[in-house]
Amino acid sequence: MQKYFLFSLFLFCLFSCNHKKETAQEELVEEYTRQYRFGIWIDSLDVVDFQVRQGESFSRIYANLGFSAAHSEKIVNAKADLFPPRSLRTGMNYHVFQTLDSVPEITHITFARSRRHFLVIDLQGDSIQVSEFEKPITIHRRYAEGTIQSSLWNALAYRGNDTQLAINLLNIFAWQIDFTGLQRGDSYQILYDVAYINDTIPLGINSIEGAVFTHNNRTFYAFPFEQDSVRQFFDEEGNSLRRAFLKAPLEIVRVTSGFSNARMHPILRIVRAHHGVDYAAPSGTPVMTIGDGVVIERGYQAGGAGNFLRIRHNAVYTTTYMHLRGFAPGIQRGTHVKQGQVIGYVGATGLATGPHLDFRVHQNGVPINPLTMESPPEFPVHSELVDSFNVVKQNVLNEITRFSFDVMAADREKNNNSNDMEE
Repeated sequence: MQKYFLFSLFLFCLFSCNHKKETAQEELVEEYTRQYRFGIWIDSLDVVDFQVRQGESFSRIYANLGFSAAHSEKIVNAKADLFPPRSLRTGMNYHVFQTLDSVPEITHITFARSRRHFLVIDLQGDSIQVSEFEKPITIHRRYAEGTIQSSLWNALAYRGNDTQLAINLLNIFAWQIDFTGLQRGDSYQILYDVAYINDTIPLGINSIEGAVFTHNNRTFYAFPFEQDSVRQFFDEEGNSLRRAFLKAPLEIVRVTSGFSNARMHPILRIVRAHHGVDYAAPSGTPVMTIGDGVVIERGYQAGGAGNFLRIRHNAVYTTTYMHLRGFAPGIQRGTHVKQGQVIGYVGATGLATGPHLDFRVHQNGVPINPLTMESPPEFPVHSELVDSFNVVKQNVLNEITRFSFDVMAADREKNNNSNDMEE
């Protein structure tokens, strides 16, 4: 009898455990198959999408949805801290969640503050609950390579790549490469990440994860590495790509006259030294200081430099920026400036045939060619982190090699298909 009782108890426990397990699995499947929007379970709700019309206020929106003036004020006050009335913009999307009853009841309202960030107003219960919701971000690795025929922008566009990568490369290699002097045959390889909302909506380039740029038969590398809680780019030797001076005081422009001890002046028509570099650019183009320093001169020279600035960077180097249309706000004698800060704008003041920047560098008081000036790196990878950096570097190079092989294979297949069609 006792054996029978124990056996029955065992069967009961076994059945009970299996039943609980099956119930838990069913609940998990049910939870997985539920549909959510902005964190709201919508299987039993209807969702209606709207856009804020010109001149609409929160009160008008809530009144149109059937809320009383008193209830509308409660909703406005409940979300005032997270979403004040002045934040409402024409064209902003908002979404109304309501029951499927014969007389629908609004349960939630959400406002799209951006493509990713939303304000969720929960109208269920006795009090109004307001929270924020962020759509999840996913990151996808991408790769671009190409050879320059006319310009970096055109090379990227020809390969169907995001042309924003041109600005990324310019910012990374600003201290090594003068992008005003790119040549046909220069090439690039870029490893980068793109961010997506819900794995479908692209947000754009999230980060550069490695780059190789070949210019004038010289190869430049950029490997991202974090030390001292700062993410920087380093070359293959572990030296920071950031230098004391930028290669050029403007972004993408054209050199019209170089450094010379004997140049025919375009206006005076006499041969004399031109100890600077002329960059042609549209009037108003921002001019940046190539390094940290202090403005030691700001003036105007009618028969020569026009509006000009002179900056002392340290005990060795000074730079001069001439023919400016005007100066950036706050730029005065004695102003401390940071590398890359806009200090003025391209113009044609003084003795100039057209809008351009005459840029000059002096080293210990002696003029030097800005295009050939070398600038030391700010800092290298710390000695105790060299091994970690080398691992990162090798991983980047391996990944670039794999992607490049895939691109070559795809190009080869494309050419073969093209030849087959011609035959």
